[in-house]
Amino acid sequence: MDLSTGQPQAVSRHWRVTGWLLAAVWLFFLNVPLATALHQPEPWRRVLGVVTLVVFGIGYVLLFQWARKLRQSMLPIPVGRARAGLALLLAVGLASLPGTEGDWLATLVYVAAAAVFLLPLWEALAAVVLCAVTPVLASWLVPGWEAESGIVFAVLLASFAMLGVSQLAQRNSELRAAQQEIGRLAVAEERSRAARDLHDILGHSLTVVAIKAELAGRLIEVDRERAATEIAEVEALARAALADVRQTVGAYREVSLVAELAGARSALAAAGIAADVSAEVPELPEEWDRLFGWAVREGVTNVVRHSGARCCVIRVYPDRVEISDDGRGPSTPDPSGHGLVGLRERARRLDAVVTVGRRPAGDGFLLRVHTPGESR
Repeated sequence: MDLSTGQPQAVSRHWRVTGWLLAAVWLFFLNVPLATALHQPEPWRRVLGVVTLVVFGIGYVLLFQWARKLRQSMLPIPVGRARAGLALLLAVGLASLPGTEGDWLATLVYVAAAAVFLLPLWEALAAVVLCAVTPVLASWLVPGWEAESGIVFAVLLASFAMLGVSQLAQRNSELRAAQQEIGRLAVAEERSRAARDLHDILGHSLTVVAIKAELAGRLIEVDRERAATEIAEVEALARAALADVRQTVGAYREVSLVAELAGARSALAAAGIAADVSAEVPELPEEWDRLFGWAVREGVTNVVRHSGARCCVIRVYPDRVEISDDGRGPSTPDPSGHGLVGLRERARRLDAVVTVGRRPAGDGFLLRVHTPGESR
């Protein structure tokens, strides 16, 4: 199923690839120290320079990805581990010195950028200043080394760019947290509404039942006929209350596809998720209309509460309904939450098939319910 109309999210496959590219694209600028290492006359210097630069590049990408995943999961970056990672990265860059000579200073650009992404603001600022002044100090202290103003400029530019990336990642994390909170509040509001309805229905009836039952208990010894009348009224009130409860619960359970599609648009909009919903709904038998409505309800609930998606696509066909998103997708090939178990039970009564998993493209989440004759 194509979701080209959807808006991508940081947790989709597209953004996972983009995250790797954002980390790796800067490695192009290691070509200068790498060229210096390759032109070393002594083999051991060549090998040391190339190996340390390769290890440095891999370490930088892995460190960046580690921090990015933590931010996407809305988890704090352990500052101690971040410092250790940066120190190790700096040590590997410094170890390349025999093979890269003064060009090892280019590794400071990556150390500064990583510090901005990993460390608290003031620590990151201190790391950037240290990386920026190191080339200047090296030109004063090491004979033959010229002042590398280009390195200083690159350190400052990369740090500024990474600051923007870091702030954007932080805002995305806050937005995802807000979306999840909206989903939780929507569920809480629905429960509160159900509680209010049941209270309104049962409150008066049960109060009258209690009073009449107490009265019947008092009259049982002195006026059996009136006590019997009160007991009969208690029974009638109890049956009426039970009927009211069943009617209320039935209203909650009653599902129609059109109503669920409207509810899906509202829920997705409240969660800040773009909704791409079929404009036309085909005529369906009543039992299939209810089943497809349940599928939409369950699919949208999962999207709002668990997926971290930006876009949800709902397609209704005469023989199937499909709900998909561009979020994280299921953690297992066939997740089986309580809602999905209930959906499968309803589908089984109609010999329908429920399919849950990643989209054909390999990312996101896809829930499909189709008739027995539909073989997709």
